Amino acid sequence: MAKRMKVAVAMSGGVDSSMTAALLKEAGYEVYGVHMLLSPDHNPEHNISDLESTCELLDIPLYKLNFESEYQREVIDYFCKEYALGRTPNPCIACNRHIKFHLLLDRALKMGAHYLATGHYARVKGSLDGFSLLKGIDTSKDQSYFLYTLGQRQLQYLLLPLGNRRKTEIRNLAGKLGLPTAKSPESQDVCFIRDKDYRPFITQRIPLKSGDIVDSEGRVLGKHQGLALYTVGQRQGLRLATKERYYVIKLDAATNRVVVGSEDKLLSSSLTAGKLNWIAGKALKKISGITAKIRYRSPEVRVKLYTCDSGVEVKFDEPQRAITPGQAIVFYKGDVVLGGGVIEG
Repeated sequence: MAKRMKVAVAMSGGVDSSMTAALLKEAGYEVYGVHMLLSPDHNPEHNISDLESTCELLDIPLYKLNFESEYQREVIDYFCKEYALGRTPNPCIACNRHIKFHLLLDRALKMGAHYLATGHYARVKGSLDGFSLLKGIDTSKDQSYFLYTLGQRQLQYLLLPLGNRRKTEIRNLAGKLGLPTAKSPESQDVCFIRDKDYRPFITQRIPLKSGDIVDSEGRVLGKHQGLALYTVGQRQGLRLATKERYYVIKLDAATNRVVVGSEDKLLSSSLTAGKLNWIAGKALKKISGITAKIRYRSPEVRVKLYTCDSGVEVKFDEPQRAITPGQAIVFYKGDVVLGGGVIEG
């Protein structure tokens, strides 16, 4: 009898990772769950309880791995530092890059796994030219944006069984199997912040320095309480005694100023991006038909790429609203994720 392939499934206590384990076991793999202990706020008791019940029901072992110090350094400290610099970070991408598909992958392989599986809605495709990352077929749930930092080494070990399915189907299957996670809520945006407001979290961790709120001509309109409390595109909470409707158009860390302007000043037809990662392992040569997303929920738009000192200059066919330094821009060719980088300006 052929030896069964072992798969470590990254399990959070939610329906997606639970069904990932169930589908792979049904497909004949030898499955075990790995749960990352990341921070007290990240691992609520009801999640752990549901997770343990799910593994018991599926009759698979569960291993809990402590990555708290690494998560603090690579995700939470990075998150706070970026805000202090007037940038808006994406902690999910940092977690995928440094924790899930580096530390966890290495640990799973050392534990004897042949593959690591996650509940992301995306697909991996192998060919003679290497591995490609593709969007998930459920366009409302596609999570390929968060995986642009992956490369050939990670993709060869990665299984994403939900990429060919829709979320409604996954919830229905979980219900039929009687999984405790079948009705679990959707995961929140920043998993280590319990309510959606990041500001109290930031103010407890980094010193804030007040400064001027100015218009694009440099005229002082008011005072801000610290750059970390603002983000590009923000309108609420500026507390300006003006009739005009102002939006944050820039956070200037060098002068500690929040720059505001009218809504039309949020539109831009180009950006520069650095810290690039190309999934194929090499930079793009001239290629047509590239699209890009400047944030997870933004629509894809056609772009042209030009190399520059910091990485690439991206020109959009249609101006984009509130391009935000620190966020990721991800490039696509049809369903294939080409790679991406961090927006610099």
